[in-house]
Amino acid sequence: MLLLAVTVSLCSSLVSSRIPTTLEKIKATGKLVVISRNGPTTYYEGPNGFTGFEYNIAKKFAQHLGVTLEIRETENLGVMLNTIGTEAGAFAAAGLTVTEKRKQKVKFSEPYLQITQQVVYHQGESRPATIADLENKNILVIANSSHAEKLRELKKEYPSLQWNERHDVEMLDLMEMVHDGSIDFTIVDSNAFKINTNLYPDAQIAFNLSESQDLAWAFPSHKDDSLFLEAQKFFRSIKQNGAIDDALETYYGHLGEINYGGAVLFANRMETRLPKWEKLLREAADKYELDWQLLAAVSYQESHWNPKAKSPTGVRGFMMLTRDTADFVGIKNRTDPKQSIFGGAKYFKSIYNRIPERITNPDRSWLTMAAYNVGLGHLEDARILTAQRGGDPDKWTDVREALPLLAKRKFYKQTKHGYARGWEPVDYVRNIRNFQTIIAWNEVQKERGQQLALNETTVPEFASFSPVVSDAVRAIAGTKNDTSSL
Repeated sequence: MLLLAVTVSLCSSLVSSRIPTTLEKIKATGKLVVISRNGPTTYYEGPNGFTGFEYNIAKKFAQHLGVTLEIRETENLGVMLNTIGTEAGAFAAAGLTVTEKRKQKVKFSEPYLQITQQVVYHQGESRPATIADLENKNILVIANSSHAEKLRELKKEYPSLQWNERHDVEMLDLMEMVHDGSIDFTIVDSNAFKINTNLYPDAQIAFNLSESQDLAWAFPSHKDDSLFLEAQKFFRSIKQNGAIDDALETYYGHLGEINYGGAVLFANRMETRLPKWEKLLREAADKYELDWQLLAAVSYQESHWNPKAKSPTGVRGFMMLTRDTADFVGIKNRTDPKQSIFGGAKYFKSIYNRIPERITNPDRSWLTMAAYNVGLGHLEDARILTAQRGGDPDKWTDVREALPLLAKRKFYKQTKHGYARGWEPVDYVRNIRNFQTIIAWNEVQKERGQQLALNETTVPEFASFSPVVSDAVRAIAGTKNDTSSL
């Protein structure tokens, strides 16, 4: 019995002294530290906290492990690849392309997205058709990127191929440089081009530089595969349940100028849907001292006046509220139209009240709209940038010029809240102003007993915002007033 007791004691001692695996350490600390880059295709701060494609997937993985997620930013890709598996972070989730050279340093997870490397040129210049057309040109790419790696491979065959590398730029910055003529060409990933193409229309695709390539998370190459194997299992599960497809839909679509079809649809819904909700909109506006037509315009931008609307990011209802916002304003059912309308009005007014009192309308309302979309933190960053650039941070016309700068690395690196898709609140405010003006104008027309129509007095009121909208409404009005076909 004594021998047995000693044996058990020794075995217990050996088990307890075993070095825990990486996965066990993470679960014990309750925190998963991940390396990433702040930017449009990775992670950034949205109006309701951190978001972005990589952040979305990494957070799901942390939830899968039962721990919290912490992102640690590393700008230099070379440093990132060298510090994976250290105190800097357990792995890297930064839109990393799987290449043979990188495989010598790190171990890649199951791929979650495929991209193509694309050569970008200025559409006003001669379009390059082959790699030979890139020789002796001014080319700039991100340092230590898969693009630089590809160019080094090509240089063996094209010795006159030259380029510069910088680690302090994002693909969006490179597209801007091509757009304004600062450089001749750059190389970007197809997903980044898709996100940013509307911002810089003169930066266009010349040709694909690569075949389809995988994006994946990068793990350390050491023998402890515990976390890596769990990630493999995780990716297989989320591919089956559609979470990857949902994330792609969420983060690779964005606002733009109202097109003709959208304007026609709005004008029709103004007559078919708005009357059903007008009473509730007026009541909520009265309670929170808002313009009901403004509230109507915001709700159309959010849900197209559909109380059952929902998005892959989890916002729902007439005013498309998040769960956190619903809790903040004290509503329980986001799909109940009355609760959503009153909750949205309360939330809008809470933002309005946090805008400095010295700012008067209409700028105060426009700044509130922008913050409703992008968050107060990012709005404040844009106002600071506005002042630094000699503009008036209390004027929407000046702030809207600074907001898109939040998508540019050289600017958002200076800000408290980092990257934001700063063009979106600009589009958002413009769209709502379009909608609000047309709603208000249509009310006047109804009071006069007139059909939806445009005249020389009313056209300038919103044509300056969007010629597309005025053209669409004019067309609708012409159709309604044309009785010759009856």
